[in-house]
Amino acid sequence: MDMNNKIYTCPMDPDIILDKPGNCPKCGMKLVPLAASEHEDHSSMEQEFKKRFFITLPFVILAMILSPNIQNWLSLSIDFAGREIALFFIGTFIFFYGGVPFFRGAKGELFAKNAGMMTLVALAITVGYTFSVAATFLFPGESLFWEISTLISVFLLGHWLEMRAVRGTTGALSELAKLIPPQAHLLKEGKVIDVKTDEVKSGDKLLVKPGEKIPIDGQVLDGESSVNESMVTGESRPVGKLKGDKVIGGTINQDGSLTIQVTKTGSDTAISQIMDLIRHAQESKPKVQELADRAANVLTITAITIGTGTFIYWLIINPQGAVFASTLAVAVVVVACPHALGLAIPTVTTITSTLGAKNGILIKDMKGLEIARKINYVVFDKTGTLTRGEFGIAESVRVSDSVVEEEELLRLAAAVESSSQHSIAMGIVNEAKKHKIMTPSPKNFKSYPGKGALGTVDNKEIIVGNGRMMEEIGIKKEDINRLKTKKAGTIVYIAIDKKLSGAFVLSDLIRDESRPAIDKLHEMGIKTAMLTGDKKEVADEVGLALNLDTVFAEVLPGNKVEKVKELQNKGYIVAMVGDGVNDAPSLTQAHMGIAIGAGTDVAVESAEIVLMKNNLQDVVKAISLSRKTNFKMVQNLAWATGYNVFAIPTAAGVLFPAFGILLRPEWAAVLMSASSIIVVANALLLRRTKL
Repeated sequence: MDMNNKIYTCPMDPDIILDKPGNCPKCGMKLVPLAASEHEDHSSMEQEFKKRFFITLPFVILAMILSPNIQNWLSLSIDFAGREIALFFIGTFIFFYGGVPFFRGAKGELFAKNAGMMTLVALAITVGYTFSVAATFLFPGESLFWEISTLISVFLLGHWLEMRAVRGTTGALSELAKLIPPQAHLLKEGKVIDVKTDEVKSGDKLLVKPGEKIPIDGQVLDGESSVNESMVTGESRPVGKLKGDKVIGGTINQDGSLTIQVTKTGSDTAISQIMDLIRHAQESKPKVQELADRAANVLTITAITIGTGTFIYWLIINPQGAVFASTLAVAVVVVACPHALGLAIPTVTTITSTLGAKNGILIKDMKGLEIARKINYVVFDKTGTLTRGEFGIAESVRVSDSVVEEEELLRLAAAVESSSQHSIAMGIVNEAKKHKIMTPSPKNFKSYPGKGALGTVDNKEIIVGNGRMMEEIGIKKEDINRLKTKKAGTIVYIAIDKKLSGAFVLSDLIRDESRPAIDKLHEMGIKTAMLTGDKKEVADEVGLALNLDTVFAEVLPGNKVEKVKELQNKGYIVAMVGDGVNDAPSLTQAHMGIAIGAGTDVAVESAEIVLMKNNLQDVVKAISLSRKTNFKMVQNLAWATGYNVFAIPTAAGVLFPAFGILLRPEWAAVLMSASSIIVVANALLLRRTKL
């Protein structure tokens, strides 16, 4: 999906989000651009309800004043020739002008063969209006003009307030689109030219000034700065950027000028991919949503059936008059509108996808998030996930009679290894840098592939290598074996002037956040495992350090899937956490795949959840978000279901014979609107959740 392409939504139901124009699959109405002008997008529908409510309100009050029942209640007496005709014209204006949005929505629902809330509202006010016209002109009797007028007024008010509330649950996509600045500073032939961001091409060079948003994904060619990436990755701390570093479009350059070269445009950019994932997540439905949809359709049929039965009962079986029977029938149809049931889940899932994105958690499929709450075993890949994928010194040892101190040993070894590009060599160099040890450049440097390297430092010949290299320079094997180490890992020996002086044990460094994440999962009642191709002693050491429940060592890449299956066959609900590339098969096999550390490459096909940061604590956040989301869904469904169980029988007049309690249509409309607003308001509380 191109980030410059329009995204479309339903004007009556902003939960519907599609990447192409057409008709709403839910109600059949024509879709409008999400980021369109005021008269096109769904906020204009909110304004339409508001406008029609205030224009009809004076006429509703007038209709009430002219109605005999209201006059009796208020002890008024306003009568004149043609009063019924005046009521007819007032009621007709309110019916046609105030009812337009409901007729339009009903037409869309019927066109889509998905009768729902708008169909019921249109049916209720049409039945009431038709009865009132007949009572005015065909047979003498009391009309329902004031009831229908107040009913339409309450519906307009309720939908205005409801759409205002729903608008607060959406907007993730449009907010992301706003991150991209409209213009970029193009560097061309030594000049700075301002161009539209959507005209920028891959390979172009751009200038980004301090305080400006980075227009598009690229790589730093020149300059040094820190960049606020929180709006995209969820990383709260500014990230330092130097030559060669990647930058993400939409992030904020803070304190230095940067010259960047554009590397990605259109649908390849991080923002575009994130928008695509959010859109797919909002289109996907958890199983509970499918249940709610079926219940809403059943409720529509139930409302019409019970409404018809109510009319027949009070007109024929227990005769109370046509006005009484019609009033209760209309009340049943109104109060049973399945809007609260229809909003119960989509409002929660929409907020969830937005909340997750703000925390660097991208949900690809809501079914995956639904499974996350049931997870009781999390399997982690080791290299690059639990560990940094970088060598570091885990242990230092010296020969017993060596006069060289540990820090000096590290300085000499790092000086030689500074001329090597080997990953083990870089581990020694980085350790020296971490301890702020200055290292001189070696003389006469020579590398021995597969064995080590040597060089002259401070007029001493320093040799850094494995046991084989030590033997080749004349050091006895028993002297090498006498140098005992406690840690598992790769052992690098250091000899000074062909005399063994000490050794370093290097291993893949465990991430600082790994142990807290594992501990938190254990607190949540979730077991943990690690998959690695490393030797058993190395894997066991990592497992012990992290307090893992299970360690699968010496596992070939193709056999990782079997280990996940092994846990699944024992009855566990398994999540697999990996980098999304090497771990693709096992991510797919798990009940839920979590790709971690995606950064700018967010389109990871094999995972249900993509984590932007390389931080395992986000795994805990994702599972926590799933549990909180499910709790909100259950609350909303319980409310929507409980409301109908109570309201429909009351509206049908069940309490009237014994207690004289009736639910008039206008009060039914208030209850229906209030129930929808309560569901939305409850979902909005999820936005306050701290992950």
